[in-house]
Amino acid sequence: MKIAIIGTVASSFYGFRAELIKSLRQHTVYAFTSEYSVDDLKKIESLGAIPVTYELSRGGMNPLADAKATYALSKKIKEIAPDLVFSYFSKPVIFGTLAAKLAKVPRVIGMLEGLGYAFTNQPEGLSKKAKVIKKIQVFLYKIALPQLDKIIFLNPDDLNDLLAFYNIKVKKVEVLGGIGLDLDDYGFQEIKSIESPIKFLFIGRMLKEKGIHDFIAAAKIVKKSYPDVQFTVLGAMDSSNPGALQQSELDRLTSLNIINYPGQVTNVQDWIANSHVFVLPSYREGVPRSTQEAMAIGRPVITTDVPGCRETVIDGVNGFLVEKWNPEALADKMIYFIENPEQIAIMGHESYRIAQDKFDAHVVNKRLINMLGL
Repeated sequence: MKIAIIGTVASSFYGFRAELIKSLRQHTVYAFTSEYSVDDLKKIESLGAIPVTYELSRGGMNPLADAKATYALSKKIKEIAPDLVFSYFSKPVIFGTLAAKLAKVPRVIGMLEGLGYAFTNQPEGLSKKAKVIKKIQVFLYKIALPQLDKIIFLNPDDLNDLLAFYNIKVKKVEVLGGIGLDLDDYGFQEIKSIESPIKFLFIGRMLKEKGIHDFIAAAKIVKKSYPDVQFTVLGAMDSSNPGALQQSELDRLTSLNIINYPGQVTNVQDWIANSHVFVLPSYREGVPRSTQEAMAIGRPVITTDVPGCRETVIDGVNGFLVEKWNPEALADKMIYFIENPEQIAIMGHESYRIAQDKFDAHVVNKRLINMLGL
């Protein structure tokens, strides 16, 4: 069969779709990307897929540009004449679906890995811009999703908050769970003995909706009673985002020894292994990959009781679920691990067990391939 997989950023193919593409080697796989470098395209080829470039503005809101891009994409799809188009991420699911229908592709499936910023509640409510984006997205989903043969979500909350709440009719829907990891790349590393100081780790873009400000606020609370405890942040800066942690504030926090920021690193596994507890106080996720990585290595998790995040933690078993936007609750659970260090290894082993059960990419990809009807 010919299979066209439509994404946006090229790195998502070899970063998150590698195992899927390898599993489809008996078919001819075309990987459509709109953001790429020459090196990215070579990496896609090395997986056994044929890279195809197309134009689509990931964050743009120009309907004329999107219409032109959709028509141009439909022509590229028609030239290939695939048996199946599988799209992921919001804009490819919308415009890739419409383009596939224009190209008369016999089977079209989309996967939404999360609903994104516009569907993420904020403490002060959504901004005017976010409300406009949300209305436009819902309008476009109402046009595109009913055209799909199947829509796949990672968690049941996204399904309910989009399809049920906005009464969007679809032909068929399934919930996959996390997209999974190659567990061979994230081997279990047992904590044999707990030596002070306890180390907490946050991995994610330093944006408000990822919970970076709540993590810092909780760190300040904990430091008052336990000044030696270490808090490390790994992730990219995004100064253009109004809710992002700014460089000046980051510099101040590191100079005061509130947090440790080693910059962007390539050896994430080593940082997880050298930490005791993983923390992600995000406002909403699909199913967070960073948490899956920490669980696979065998670290307990403190995260928020919100869509996506709650799919990774059984409260009190492999970590804790805390109320969103609540640094005091976050600090309370951090202090629990400081005062009960023996629970780090116990809950960390439970994280590993759950990761083996739920997030093995080989198992997940078999389920996904079954959902794709292959």
